[in-house]
Amino acid sequence: MAEDRIARASLFLASGTIVSRLLGFLKAIVLAATIGVVGSASADAFAVANGLPNTIYVIVAGGVLSAVLVPQIVRASAHADGGSAYINKLVTLALVVVGAATVAATALAPVLAWLYGGSFPPDTLALATAFAFWCLPQIFFYGLYTLLGEVLNARRSFGPFTWVPVLNNLVALAGLVAFGLLFGFDPDGTRDASDWTPGMIALLAGSATLGIAAQALVLFWFWRRIGLRYRPDFRWRGVGLGSAGRMAAWTFGMLLLTTFAGIVQTRVVATASAQGASVAAIENAWLIFMLPHSVITVSIATAYFTRMSEHARDGELGRVRDDLSGAVRAVMLILTLASAVLVVVAYPFAAVFQPGNFANAAALGNVIIAFAIGLVAFSVLFVVQRTFYALGDTRTPFVFTLVQVVVFTAAALTCLLLPPEWIAVGVALSTTVAGIIQLGLAVALLRPKLGRLDGTRVVKSLARDVVAVIVPILAGVALVSVLGGFEAGGFAIADRWSAVLVMALVGAVMSVLYGGILWLLRSPELRGFATPVIARLRRR
Repeated sequence: MAEDRIARASLFLASGTIVSRLLGFLKAIVLAATIGVVGSASADAFAVANGLPNTIYVIVAGGVLSAVLVPQIVRASAHADGGSAYINKLVTLALVVVGAATVAATALAPVLAWLYGGSFPPDTLALATAFAFWCLPQIFFYGLYTLLGEVLNARRSFGPFTWVPVLNNLVALAGLVAFGLLFGFDPDGTRDASDWTPGMIALLAGSATLGIAAQALVLFWFWRRIGLRYRPDFRWRGVGLGSAGRMAAWTFGMLLLTTFAGIVQTRVVATASAQGASVAAIENAWLIFMLPHSVITVSIATAYFTRMSEHARDGELGRVRDDLSGAVRAVMLILTLASAVLVVVAYPFAAVFQPGNFANAAALGNVIIAFAIGLVAFSVLFVVQRTFYALGDTRTPFVFTLVQVVVFTAAALTCLLLPPEWIAVGVALSTTVAGIIQLGLAVALLRPKLGRLDGTRVVKSLARDVVAVIVPILAGVALVSVLGGFEAGGFAIADRWSAVLVMALVGAVMSVLYGGILWLLRSPELRGFATPVIARLRRR
């Protein structure tokens, strides 16, 4: 029964994420048609500015809230009022902190733009700074969205947190379309940074901020639906906020590390701006990389996380270990295929953003490949990291994140020795290598905390998945090659529609082959997914 609840929650979360991510891709495609991707100074400037709010928010509170909020609310639910007083105090405190950070960050927009975009030419840096003034108020609404959404998750109301980004994407899409109609589309990124007027900057960046605000504010309505009422409460003493603060301190340190790595990444790839794949290309490749992770891993891990926290609270480490094993094996089953498909269709996928231009599609496609080969490790690490959070341990994630940042920074700085057209690929590959090392260390550090890990079953599951994906990869590469995906003028990269058609065809063929081979190998994970579906179809 518990597994059915987890499956239903994961499915509902995934459905919302799929819709949101599809709209997010549509938004990215329209943005690419509006200001370009590879070789576009405008796209690189906007990528830096629009990424700043998320980065600053994560430093201040983002990961801290995700790591601390759900376990603390689960523990507070044992209080006589069901945790309502704790929620009001914690939300009030967090909003004060995030609000102050928003004001400070906006005032420091020129400094922050330089910190990330200092490698840009002067005109591009000036444009990034102008965008940043409009984008940085997003910090407060990111915080509000996370706070309200994580409280809903802790109360087992999972849907709103993953569905309301649909509203954000719709608002941002409307802004992009309006910009294109009023000021013209520029898919090749030929518009100079000096050509931007204050009205153009306000419409493009302002509509992006309006979308973030909309997705946050609508969550108040969902709070009321489950019986929660927010009342500001500035009496922060006496409800265990000290323990939350101690947990948050280590997470804050970890976020500072990842932010430092982000600055290194941006400054390194910015040296290739207007010469090849740069900041905008990295951002779009990461968006593609994150699609299967967000739809599958986040949905599964979010549904498991609350249960893990409950089992950890009750001291049932055996059940925490079972939750971890189940989540990891489910993630590996699907993400092994997703990683393989992304690698095979990387060039057609890139052509969706850069249609008809083989050089630009190949430049973006190579970055996608470099990220995609690390997808399984990245997603498993996500689950392992949240297991530490469920156990109330934020110190150990700091340790293995420190190692990852050191490895990544050394590798990324070495990429400055590469030709400009290969710098972004080298940085993406550095991310993959550092992430794999980080996962190995994280697993080694988790084992003593759980007594043992379900290692034999997990390794056998991964081995089956890897064996099953070999034939699909060979078939997919052959199909993409036949359809002209690796040559200029080929059908697979000629335009967006042909690229999407080839991706759908190759993805379907690889999925059928993968599923069939796993079925023959008697994969218990696949049969666990398939048996309920088959049973329902037979009843119908």
